[in-house]
Amino acid sequence: METEKPVYKRVLLKLSGEAISASKDGILNFNYIEKIASVIKSCLEKGVQIGIIVGAGNIWRGRSGENMDRVKADHMGMIATCINALAVQESFIRNGIDTIVMTAVEMKAFAKPFVRDDAIEALKAGKVVIFGAGLGIPFVSTDTAAVVRAAEIDADIVLMAKNIDAIYSADPRKDPTAEKFSDITYKEILARGLAAMDSTATSFAMDNNIPIHVFGLNECENIYKVIMGAKMGTVVKGE
Repeated sequence: METEKPVYKRVLLKLSGEAISASKDGILNFNYIEKIASVIKSCLEKGVQIGIIVGAGNIWRGRSGENMDRVKADHMGMIATCINALAVQESFIRNGIDTIVMTAVEMKAFAKPFVRDDAIEALKAGKVVIFGAGLGIPFVSTDTAAVVRAAEIDADIVLMAKNIDAIYSADPRKDPTAEKFSDITYKEILARGLAAMDSTATSFAMDNNIPIHVFGLNECENIYKVIMGAKMGTVVKGE
């Protein structure tokens, strides 16, 4: 049940690149990002501290470069996350949200380098911190970056806002008989080989006891609802 007080003090929000993308006119849906900014502002007014990682599936995925060197392809993906991070930052600032971008790869002309203590200090000051460039290394996705950054900033939970509303036993867009999970363990995700998030992210979250809440970003108000305790999507945790 939704409460008057947020159930989390500090969260790491993972925004799917596809969820903030425009279907026809460009790679980003700026009108929707504006709506997300309004929701984030409401969360901040409740005293919630928010770190964000934005995926880059709307621009580029490392696996998109079929015949490319994987490392170079992943470097392109890191840059793509920074494009999204700067776009989200700009929308947030225009909506009166003090927002900084920190990147794992130095881009001093555009953003601050990631320093854990600086990030936590900014969060405590009420700023939104957007983490760009993943972890600055190839072969891992932004899902993994999300759970690692969550551990580093001592977040209470990772909120994964995706273009699908929960974790299913199969892709519900292809299999109408797919089972929807309201809760599931890390071990079950790994054992079933579910594609809700990559196995590296799942293993890291399991080893470090980081709860994850997966829900749909079809309505940006879902971010606020989840932070306030609404039951939706799928909660992932230990036994």
